[in-house]
Amino acid sequence: VQLQASGGGLAQPGSSLKLSCSISGLRLDSYTIGWFRQAPGKGREGVSCFRRGSTSTFYSASAKNRFRISRDNSNSVLFLQMNSLKPEDTAIYFCAVSRYGLIASTWSQPAQYEYWGLGTLVTVSS
Repeated sequence: VQLQASGGGLAQPGSSLKLSCSISGLRLDSYTIGWFRQAPGKGREGVSCFRRGSTSTFYSASAKNRFRISRDNSNSVLFLQMNSLKPEDTAIYFCAVSRYGLIASTWSQPAQYEYWGLGTLVTVSS
């Protein structure tokens, strides 16, 4: 299994970015797949994910109403559309895969995920 995130960069506050994660070696809809981020000096936190075998999603409080997760199953790509970006969104963003059927209380725990991409840096600054 390989994951490769891309699409990060420098963005101004209030602007948008779309991240992509190419995933090889598995079927996207058979796993929990999601996005995490890690800001400087902080732990890794869950941003959003698709529930295994479902189109249902989870979002963190900070991502809800601003970010949107989507996927292209045929091309094995996971996306994260980020709108209304804020300086506090500055972080390295990682895509991750879990074989577990995670629930509301567990989806955002990094330890639940077996596979990780290398991450892409998002910097929000004027």
